[in-house]
Amino acid sequence: MMAKRAFAIAAHPDDIEFMMAGTLIRLGQTGYELHYMNLASGSCGTLEHDIETIVRMRRSEAMAAAKQIGAVYHESLVHDLEIFYDRPTLQRVASVVRAVAPEIILTQSAQEYMEDHMNTTRLVLTAAFARGMPNFPVDPPRPPVDDPVTVYHALPYGLHDPLRRPVEAEFYVDIAGVLETKRAMLACHASQKEWLDESQGIDSYLTQMEEMAREMGRKSGRFAAAEGWTRHLHLGYCGPEDDPLAAALGPAARPDSGERRTP
Repeated sequence: MMAKRAFAIAAHPDDIEFMMAGTLIRLGQTGYELHYMNLASGSCGTLEHDIETIVRMRRSEAMAAAKQIGAVYHESLVHDLEIFYDRPTLQRVASVVRAVAPEIILTQSAQEYMEDHMNTTRLVLTAAFARGMPNFPVDPPRPPVDDPVTVYHALPYGLHDPLRRPVEAEFYVDIAGVLETKRAMLACHASQKEWLDESQGIDSYLTQMEEMAREMGRKSGRFAAAEGWTRHLHLGYCGPEDDPLAAALGPAARPDSGERRTP
């Protein structure tokens, strides 16, 4: 029997670690084959290195993070601020999605603070939607796949949409038991810590991630640390009741307590 596959796809090196890695780790513990991809190379995440140097550094850091959990690393496709919802990029993303044929895709929120993140979500959704369409050419060419895929959106970085409104999760995944591994993955991104220290005044890179995870744990009303998720509409992707993440994680993936949900 082929292993079930979970594919985390985000915009930049360290986006997976901040908002998705705990859930990816939990899926790996249940037997899922893990896949890891950042669409952008991290080319703009520096104030001192040239493009070739920082891309090499960010690639090495992301590969080290993926290796921490035995995930298959997939190469980035474009540079930072060049994630466009266009045909060439879509064809390349769709080719990777067909190659992996995941049962679960973990990706970013549709309500993010920057265009790279939102365009990543759009590309991932269309690539997954077109996975079984033989008349949509992909680059490099690969045959279509018919397997269902369920797409889950992480909460946005900062837990707010671009207009400063809080974004709530549909359900939360308990990551308290894997928080140290998630932290170790994020710690691989040493160059990003330096960049955020200098550009955004984030001087507690690892601590900030942990505080966000604990805040989501409080929002869940159940867990000490959590990641928040919303399941994408099934149409074009999977069956109406398909929820493989919940099936795999059981009590560790629980609905929002409802205490903070707004109409």
